[in-house]
Amino acid sequence: MFSYPAACDVEEELLELVTMVIVACDGDRSCKLRPYDRARCALVSLRKHDTFEQLAAGLAIGTATARRYVNHTIGQLARFAPSLTEALTSHHADGYVLLDGTVAETDRVAAAGHFSGKVRREGVNLQVITAEEGRLLWLSPALPGDTHDVKAAREHGIIEACAELDLEALVDKGYQGTRGTVVRPIKRRPGTELPVKHKKSKTVHAALRAPVEAFLGALTLVFAIGARNDSQQLYP
Repeated sequence: MFSYPAACDVEEELLELVTMVIVACDGDRSCKLRPYDRARCALVSLRKHDTFEQLAAGLAIGTATARRYVNHTIGQLARFAPSLTEALTSHHADGYVLLDGTVAETDRVAAAGHFSGKVRREGVNLQVITAEEGRLLWLSPALPGDTHDVKAAREHGIIEACAELDLEALVDKGYQGTRGTVVRPIKRRPGTELPVKHKKSKTVHAALRAPVEAFLGALTLVFAIGARNDSQQLYP
């Protein structure tokens, strides 16, 4: 095995910010790598999805150490994540948000309740809230993959929070049964046709939701790559 220099397209400001978080949380805790290099380790893992073996080779550390640095740094960063209410109130009051869910692939193939019949794979249910243009506002904690989107949204308190803030949330048909300020596409009844005006409304609704759909597609791909990398390391 040999190592080689490589670039990671992450802004220097972000690297410095993550380094500051590590320093603030860990203080002068003794580690093999400096906080700056531990930040590099985590950001390369998140951005490029390198395996822990690749990270270890590039930074001249052990594979277990690389895994520990990445997981520890992610945990420290998570402490600074905004709450649901903070995320929603950071959005301008006269706008709306986009809500959608996905089943993110995991390598824990034997975990109970993690098989999703909807997407036919093991994973966890994640609820994502973005601004109108697709900018991430909030990402939920993970629930088992067999959890339906509407149940997950209720369990996380998303529906209630939006109603309390009088903030409209545009959702897809997977959120049937929700009320409050949730805006769903008009559903066609069996054996009937939607009026033209309702068809146009559905088209507009779908166009407005396109940014969150694109974000979820990218997010799902990231989790898939990460899960497969972990699986290769756990089950070579």
